[in-house]
This record gives sequence, structure tokens and C-alpha cells, in this order.
Amino acid sequence: MDKKYIYFLLLMSFVIYGSSCVDTRKSTYFNDAQDANVIPNIADTLAPLIQKNDIISVTITSLNAEASAIFNVPGTTSNISTVTSSNGTQSGSGYLVNTDGNIQLPILGAIAVAGLSSKQVKEHITAMLLEKKLLIDPIVNVHQLNYEVTVIGEVGKPAVINVPNEKISLLKALGLAGDITIFGRKDNVLLIREVNGKRKVKRIDLMDAKFLTSPFYYLQPNDVVYVEANRNKIANSSTFRTTLPIILSGITIVLFAVDRIIK
Repeated sequence: MDKKYIYFLLLMSFVIYGSSCVDTRKSTYFNDAQDANVIPNIADTLAPLIQKNDIISVTITSLNAEASAIFNVPGTTSNISTVTSSNGTQSGSGYLVNTDGNIQLPILGAIAVAGLSSKQVKEHITAMLLEKKLLIDPIVNVHQLNYEVTVIGEVGKPAVINVPNEKISLLKALGLAGDITIFGRKDNVLLIREVNGKRKVKRIDLMDAKFLTSPFYYLQPNDVVYVEANRNKIANSSTFRTTLPIILSGITIVLFAVDRIIK
């Protein structure tokens, strides 16, 4: 038998043996999820709340375009702000929520919005317009312009993601960031969230199907997701240069011994 062919078989044996030791369960999501499980929709109960220093867009229309126009004319105060997305393109102008948690609208004056969802602010402004008899059947639209989440760590493309529709799941954010790499830990994803000026930290296990009904399934504005490197990545990065010569030396010795036996 050709000695080169024998050497090739030995090398392939080492590779196959090494790869057979990998636990594939550690590289998949939701190992215990069942087809019969019914996952309730939790999006409506987890609507993002407006916070101080957020920038929100408010547009007011009605059948009387002339009467509505005054509510949509940008003012000259510092309460008007322009938000720019992470890719450098302008996303639009809106109202900056001041340190008191208010925005200043034409005619209506100061309106408290901090701690409310966009839907609640919409309902509040609509009620004010009707109560003051300023418009008939007003249509109010409110949404956050600076809704962004950050995904960093062991993902394909770390990024700051702009969310124009005010709704994004942790899974979608990971997908937009190139998914977790083979060196990332799916069982210990770190979520950093700021609530009322205080930062909270939550560890999330994406291998557990319970996450699908978790209050952290959907992200909030300014959330930071960090995917930690697994032990293999850490070990490889710190010992690769020292162990590679040893491995190569061992293979060389084995091949030399086989060569001597064949002779």
C-alpha cells in the first residue's frame, strides 16, 4: 500500500475523532421546544415606553386640512430635534422629550409623555383635541424616531440596529447581526436594559423554549445584547500557538513510527 495513502488516512482519523466530540445540542436553539406548544402573543403587553431624551414624531390630521396644519408646523424652540439613523441617513424631525418628561406641541402646550407608550400618547393627544374642540375627528400618529438596539460580541456582524416600526424581537436582532457564531454561547446571552435611568442586566438562555414566552423576547429601545464567547473560543485563542507545535510533533512521531514499521 502507498505510504502517502496511509499518512492521509491517519490524518483524516484525527480530524474525524476530534469533530465527533462536539455536542450539537450546544449549537441549536430551543432544544426542548415541542410542535404542540402554543405560544401566546406577548407583543401587546410589552410595548416600549417613551423615556426622557427620546425623540418622537407627532402628526395630527383631520378633514379640515387648514385647521390641522397649525399642529404640524415645526416650532422654533429647542424641543424640536432631528434624528439620524446609524447609516448616516436622516430619519426625520421630531420632538425631544425634555428632562421633565414633556414635549411642547403648538396650541396644546406641554404634554407629559415619559413612561407612556406611543399608543397611550396618541390617545391622550386625541382626547385633548376633542375636549378643547380644536378639531373634529382628529387622526393622531405617534412613533419613536430613535428606537435603536445594539448587538455585539460573538455574532457575524455586530451592529446598531434602527427599528422604525417600534417592534423587534431578540431573535430578529440577532439575525440582522449575522446570528451567533459557532464560538458564541446561546445559553448565556447578556441583555442590558435601562429603565428609569437605571441599568438592569438579564442573562438569557436561548436553548430553553421558555424564552419564547419571556418578557425579554421583545427588545426595548437602547437595549444592548452581548453574546459571550464559549470556552472553546477562549481556550483556542490562548493556547493555539503553544499547542499547535505539540500536536504537529505528535503527528510527525506517529507517521515516522508507521514509516519505520512498514519498512
